[in-house]
Amino acid sequence: MRVISHKAIAVFSGDHPQALAPLDHWYRTTLRAGWKSLPEIRRTFPHADAVGRLTVFNVGRGKYRLIARVNHRTQKVFIRAVLTHAEYDRGGWEE
Repeated sequence: MRVISHKAIAVFSGDHPQALAPLDHWYRTTLRAGWKSLPEIRRTFPHADAVGRLTVFNVGRGKYRLIARVNHRTQKVFIRAVLTHAEYDRGGWEE
């Protein structure tokens, strides 16, 4: 998969340094993936959920949420937001 844009991870990690390692793990794992469906994503990340056209990944044992649009046909993952659990619960990130 091609991940667009890693900048979102870098910016979030700048504010939340403890998030860098789990987000980097997500990033490296996603680069090696070739997902064709949500069930395939869940084999890699069991707690990933579809919310409309977006996929929400639980990262860092549920401390963070990475919200992305996964295009299985083009093999691209577009990061829409990286949030703390509390920020995610407040909402406002949905399409």
